[in-house]
Amino acid sequence: MLRWLKNVGYLMFKELKSLFSDIVMIILAIYMFSAAILVVSNMGMTDVKNGSVAIIDYDQSTLSHRMRDALIMPYFKKVHEVSPKEIDREMDLGNYTFVAEFPPNYEKDMLKGDNPQVQVLVDATAITQAGIGSGYISQIFTQEVNEFMGNTGRTTTPIKVVNNVLYNPNHSSKWFMATTQNMTNLALLALMLVGSAIIREKERGTLEHLLVMPIGSSEIAMAKVFANGLVLLVISMLSIRFITVGALGAPIPTEQIALFGLGVLVFLFSIASLGIMLAVSAPSMPQFGLLCLPIYLIMNMLSGAQSPVENMPELAQKLTQFSPLTILAAYGQDVLFRGAGLNIVWPYLAKMAALGAVFLGVALAQFKSMLSKQG
Repeated sequence: MLRWLKNVGYLMFKELKSLFSDIVMIILAIYMFSAAILVVSNMGMTDVKNGSVAIIDYDQSTLSHRMRDALIMPYFKKVHEVSPKEIDREMDLGNYTFVAEFPPNYEKDMLKGDNPQVQVLVDATAITQAGIGSGYISQIFTQEVNEFMGNTGRTTTPIKVVNNVLYNPNHSSKWFMATTQNMTNLALLALMLVGSAIIREKERGTLEHLLVMPIGSSEIAMAKVFANGLVLLVISMLSIRFITVGALGAPIPTEQIALFGLGVLVFLFSIASLGIMLAVSAPSMPQFGLLCLPIYLIMNMLSGAQSPVENMPELAQKLTQFSPLTILAAYGQDVLFRGAGLNIVWPYLAKMAALGAVFLGVALAQFKSMLSKQG
């Protein structure tokens, strides 16, 4: 055992030296866990930010003014009132994405129970903001009308819903996007770094030198897992601490970051083992890339990091449970978003470790076969 650890240590040093000599890869890793996360998090793909709204108010009532004043920052810019003749030109120029038109006697008709409608014109060329923003405006207007009618005593509801948001009370997508992007970047870099290290040694003939040394296939494989995993673990934790918590302001306690780091450690063992298994099967670097990228894309799409697993077909839900990225996404959401402890999330760790052991077992069997053929 002592000899095994010693050999792994020497091989780890060699692997780290090779990794840090690749300046382009180091810059890419730093960029993916810093600037790239900030860019993706601030894109506002799941919420509206600075939406431009104009109002045509034929009613000029308390209710219409109240609904207008409910469109506030940071979701919408300052609301402007325009004349009907200006609508087409202003929307063609892209000055306004939304135009809400209140009909005459809107408040009076509402109090009489006639249920008048507010027309909202949407510039559909701003696809994401138009779709999500129209939903925002509809919810805001509905809430204001309900509160107004309740204040007049004309309507009553049998159930009063009270929402208590324990995490992310402003419903900002930045914190969620930052953590999910961190996890998906981990999966991609772990696959590429560990797999390319195996391919590089195959193409350069380094394995021929290893054959004449008293080194086992498990030592070669684990050295690559430990070396690359250690670097990615450090970068990921620094990204959570200084980008997600520091720059984006996510209120994640230090103990939850540490627990998330434990999950990342087990995940890196699992995904790196998968990378070795794929690299041993691929004869060259281009073929490894063609094999690795589709697998990563499928894992990412079915992971639940971008959309809930429950929205997928039943077969996809079952198959994706064998993906380490799906398990890490669920683990990260419970630990970082819900404050779960180790007593709750330990099954995720066990699943990732078991998958990693299976991937590594298959990889070692293939690795031994490859070494014996080259010998």
